[in-house]
Amino acid sequence: MTRDYSGFFPASATPPSKSVKASPLEELGWQPSLAQQISADDLMRTPPVRVVEVHRSGLHARGQDIDRVLPPRTDATVGDWLLFDADHPASSRLLDRKSLLQRRAPGKGRQVQLIAANIDTAFVVSSCNQDFNIARLERYIALAFEAEITPVIVLTKSDLASDAEDYAERARSISDRVAVVSLDARGEEPGSKLAEWCKAGRTVAFLGSSGVGKSTLTNALIGSDAIATQGIREDDAKGRHTTTRRQLHLVPGGCLVLDTPGMRELQLTDVASGIDDLFADVNALAATCRFNDCAHQSEPGCAVQEAIREGQLDESRLNRWRKLKAEEAFNSATLAERRSKDKAFGKMVRGIMKQKAQKNWDGG
Repeated sequence: MTRDYSGFFPASATPPSKSVKASPLEELGWQPSLAQQISADDLMRTPPVRVVEVHRSGLHARGQDIDRVLPPRTDATVGDWLLFDADHPASSRLLDRKSLLQRRAPGKGRQVQLIAANIDTAFVVSSCNQDFNIARLERYIALAFEAEITPVIVLTKSDLASDAEDYAERARSISDRVAVVSLDARGEEPGSKLAEWCKAGRTVAFLGSSGVGKSTLTNALIGSDAIATQGIREDDAKGRHTTTRRQLHLVPGGCLVLDTPGMRELQLTDVASGIDDLFADVNALAATCRFNDCAHQSEPGCAVQEAIREGQLDESRLNRWRKLKAEEAFNSATLAERRSKDKAFGKMVRGIMKQKAQKNWDGG
């Protein structure tokens, strides 16, 4: 079957009207800007597919008349676009991303774990109960800012809280650039209150701890109970893992939704710009300190400490800023060190192989 991709190039692409049914690729989030990376001939020979799910055995990818499991690879994640090579699936070309969520992998290793790619909006989900944690929310927001993804804080279980507005106010204190939405994850509220960000062709992700309602929100948007959900422990409001893998779900006539497993550990790396955006107020104050190298502790002329004394800045916010800056610097440095060592090791191996090849040649 001959596929026609001419409509996916910027020069001829026009926004589809409500009366025009979106193509399979548009439903998967294909945007004309992606076509700028490739030629028309490449597009015909290797049609685009999107990774909708990652298994240990491979990447589940879908496209126009294509639904395949590709060989596993470490450089691709859910949400990525590939140019499918039917003859050599493992060599399918990875297209440049518009955004990428990643973290330092849990444990003592120094690897980077890819979370999701090509996300437009990150819904950072927390509950109006004991799960609510400002520091954890800030980590997710910094991650989204760094990836240039629009973050939105979604507070669930607002119908069960005695003072849901208090939680909302505390969430709004994180950044004036982040919208805060309170809702009941069940029923029609997710569809109506999140509609602004869940437009056709857009890709959104629910991020947060286990038990905050990510899967319930996803079910509400797709209009089914396809994703299993579990309750929380009543004694500490901790959730149980329900979602075990990252998977894109198509909302009929709307966006794509990524439901992610709860992340107990979110180690930040290479997100210096995201942290600066998140703590823009602290950085603005620091820029007016008397000394350029001010540590914001007891130095004379410290604008940050002055703001704390006058009640303009909460000291706990300054402490969280310090902690994230130190963690990010450490993780980024150790990862850079690992990359340098890996590069040096690879160079050494290539040198040995070259010497061995030369020795065999001379001997022959």
